[in-house]
Amino acid sequence: MTTTVPLPLREQAAVRDHWLDRRIDDLLPGFMDEAGIDLWVVVGREYHEDPVLPTMLPATWLSARRRTVLLLQRTAEGVLPQAVARYPVGRFAQAWQPEDDDPAAAQEAAQWAAVRRAVDRAQPRRIGVDVSATFAHADGLAHTDHGALLAALGPWADRVVPAEQLAVRWLETRLPEEIAAQDAMNGLVHRVVDEAYSPAVITPGSTTALDVAWWIRQRFHDLGVDPWFQPTVGLQRAGTPFGGVPDDAVVEPGDLVHCDVGLRTLGLTTDTQRNAYVLRPGETAPPAGLVAALATGNRMQDLVTAAMVPGRTGNEVLAAARAGAAAEGIDGDVYSHPVGNHGHGAGPAIGMWDAQDGVPGTGDAVVRTDTVWALELCVRVPVAEWGGQVVRMALEQGIALTADGVSYLAGRQTTLITI
Repeated sequence: MTTTVPLPLREQAAVRDHWLDRRIDDLLPGFMDEAGIDLWVVVGREYHEDPVLPTMLPATWLSARRRTVLLLQRTAEGVLPQAVARYPVGRFAQAWQPEDDDPAAAQEAAQWAAVRRAVDRAQPRRIGVDVSATFAHADGLAHTDHGALLAALGPWADRVVPAEQLAVRWLETRLPEEIAAQDAMNGLVHRVVDEAYSPAVITPGSTTALDVAWWIRQRFHDLGVDPWFQPTVGLQRAGTPFGGVPDDAVVEPGDLVHCDVGLRTLGLTTDTQRNAYVLRPGETAPPAGLVAALATGNRMQDLVTAAMVPGRTGNEVLAAARAGAAAEGIDGDVYSHPVGNHGHGAGPAIGMWDAQDGVPGTGDAVVRTDTVWALELCVRVPVAEWGGQVVRMALEQGIALTADGVSYLAGRQTTLITI
């Protein structure tokens, strides 16, 4: 399947539905075996979806319809997907056909009765439901639906267990085709940022940082992709401490320009930060101190990726990377995270900007292969040309962790873009 982005909507739907088939057939059986769950129940209501639910719906479904109940049963042949829902749900076998003339209350009772009949047929040993105190992505079963489900299950209710591990594995793991698509998506982000950091968009002394941020968002829209958060553009300049230049300040010669942007397409996301320098009159290159700061940031990236050994927890990766940085005299922070169906994706956190000693809960999760990350961090470096002022060089780049190691999606920034 193609990895070109952006794709026309109809082609996107075909790609996404192909990926869903592959994921259910090739990935889900192993995940269910790992978690020891032989029936996974995913429930969501229209506009109140479990975070897992949209990743299992056909691409033409933009939300749940009324109450949608998905049953994924582990069988000797693989996984049998069934839907107890008002309307057919893609490849999920329809396990209930409501009577059109029944009142709403009767249809609701009939739907839960159909769930019970499906469970009776499955005879599951362990029934997984999406409840979790650690991962919001795995905590999507609403209180009302949780109570109704347990009531419908009757004697099966004592076999209900949290599906936290299963939900996280489903959300964090990427097919090779999905990784290829995220590589292309990162390339698109880089091209848009390169255009934003050009005279076509920025006129020093006139254009504001906020103008650039809105230009990036508009450019994504015009290309047919969505942002998953509002782009931000910030400035650092000599003589002004970090954070002292307002967001709506005019871009001036000598400024260090930083952006943080993320796009969404094909049901996947990116998260990227890139840096540029606005040349002063007579300059042909950025100051050596800023160049060195970026190189220090690249070295910090190397320390994190070297520590990303499958089987380590996120907190162990964080500790190893920070120990390596301390040994080399690097002052920096690490706050990297998975990125997939969600921008801040399911899986282990490797630090947070305000939790550099480890992240309870999510940081204790294990790093695994076939995952995509936003390698996000910063370093603080004094710049001689700015009178020894400390510059915060922040970097964020998509990476894939596979059995072959870490690869940078569409390449990483190793030189400052010049404006």
